[in-house]
Amino acid sequence: MKRAPALMSALILAGAVADMARAADPLVLQVFTEARSTIVASHRLQNYLEGAKCVANLLFNGKPRGELIFRAGNTEGTLLLSAVNRDGEHPVPVWVTRKTAGVGSLSELQGRDVSMVAGDDPLAGALALEALAAEGVSPEPGQIYEAGDFSSALGLLLHNNTHAAVSELGLVRPMLETQGMVVTWQGEPVSGAGWYAPAPLPESTNTRACLNALARIHRLDDRQIFRIFPEWVSGFRPPESNDVEESRS
Repeated sequence: MKRAPALMSALILAGAVADMARAADPLVLQVFTEARSTIVASHRLQNYLEGAKCVANLLFNGKPRGELIFRAGNTEGTLLLSAVNRDGEHPVPVWVTRKTAGVGSLSELQGRDVSMVAGDDPLAGALALEALAAEGVSPEPGQIYEAGDFSSALGLLLHNNTHAAVSELGLVRPMLETQGMVVTWQGEPVSGAGWYAPAPLPESTNTRACLNALARIHRLDDRQIFRIFPEWVSGFRPPESNDVEESRS
């Protein structure tokens, strides 16, 4: 009986050690990105996460094997953090034209050159092409200019290389007046981009720290980190959660 307190203390200590081990287990974060280089962004994101007490291993592209995965489109698993635009909302695909071009509707783009964004982000191509097809417009391969990002696509438009460019409403809105552009078509908000958990995440203080850190990060805080995400992504917002702090708008 005299050894019972010692045994209880040992059990409590063992439990505390186990909790600490679980808390320190790295969370594997995997980002599927169109970025040509991830070195700088990876280094800065790693430092940011460490400063937020998040122990994580970062992976880019390849075979899906992360515990928490970022993708620009819908993927398997549970969406824990939605990617949001500059306005803190789901992204909205748009076709943009120059005011002086006199393009009043998408149907007027038949036979004209357009600029889009290469990659798998549905906002960058698929949804925009569907909008054209709904108006009976089917650009020939030689009429589609593929850019590396939304800014480059807009650059083709502003330099009179194309008659219309794909963009995202929150991203392009501040530039409309200053650059003499107008939104010719606006789609519906698109959900799906963000951080997914293919399987239930381990319950630990580290998991909570990592989710909270990702929810707080914002493009304006460190643009270098966000080079690995689509250009319209300004932050991340939990769809429904009481444990994760919402990102700033």
